[in-house]
Amino acid sequence: MISIKNPKQIEKMRKAGALLYEVLEKLKAAVKPGITTVALDSYAEELIRRNHATPSFLGYQGFPASICASIDETVVHGIPSDKVVLKEGQILSVDCGLILDGWQSDSAFTVGVGEICDEKQRLIEVTERCFFEGVRHAVKGGRVGDIGHAVQSLAESHGYGVIRDLTGHGIGRNMHEDPNVPNFGEKGRGVRLRSGMTIAVEPMISMGDWRIEILDDGWSCVTQDKSPSSHYEHTILIQEGLPELLSYPDFSWEEYFKKTGESQ
Repeated sequence: MISIKNPKQIEKMRKAGALLYEVLEKLKAAVKPGITTVALDSYAEELIRRNHATPSFLGYQGFPASICASIDETVVHGIPSDKVVLKEGQILSVDCGLILDGWQSDSAFTVGVGEICDEKQRLIEVTERCFFEGVRHAVKGGRVGDIGHAVQSLAESHGYGVIRDLTGHGIGRNMHEDPNVPNFGEKGRGVRLRSGMTIAVEPMISMGDWRIEILDDGWSCVTQDKSPSSHYEHTILIQEGLPELLSYPDFSWEEYFKKTGESQ
C-alpha cells in the first residue's frame, strides 16, 4: 500500500533528511586513502546518535553496520570492516539511512578516494546526472516508469549498464515501502505518482554489464564482470511541480538548471 504523507509528516521527513545530509557531508569529507570503512561506519553512527536519531541500517534484516561501504565493483551493501583500508584510486559508495522522530530518510553518494582516473570520475558524474534526469520526471500525474526510462536512457547513451536487480523504493515510517522505483522502464508505465508520496530514487550504474552477484557474506552485491559501479540517492517528495529533495536541503532546481544550461 502506498502511503500519502500529510504536511506534518512531511515536515518530520524534511528534518530527518536535513540531518542525514549533514551526516553524509561530514562522511564525504572523511573519505581518504588509509582510512578503514569501519572507521567511517563508527563516525556515521556517532553523528546520527549525537543528534538523537537512530541508524536505519544497523540490524535491518540482520545487516551489521550503520552504513553500506561499497568499493569499486561492489554496487551496494558492502559491509564495513577494520580489514578494508581505502586506497588511492578507488571509488567508494556510501549508503546511509536514519530515523528521526519515527520518520526515515535514505541517501547515498559515490566519491573518489584521493586521485582517481578520468573513467571513474565520468562514471560518478553520469550517475549523478542520471539521478537528476530521472527525478525531473517524478511529478504529480507521472508514472514510475517515466523515472526509470529517463535514468536508463541517459546511462545507456554513455555505454553504461543499469543495475536491474535492485531498485529505489517508497519510504516513510519504514525504510522500504511501496512502490518499487526501478532505474529502467517504459514511459507511461507503472504506478502513478501523487502529491504527498515520498520515494527514494537511487540509480546504480555500472561501467560495464548490469548483471550482479551476491558474495558469500550474504550482502555485498558486485558486478559479475567486476566493472566499477556508482550509486547516488536521495529521498524526495512528489508535489505540485518538480519534486523536493528532502535529503538535499541546499538543492535548488533554479540553480541546477542555471548550472547545467538546461530548461525545465
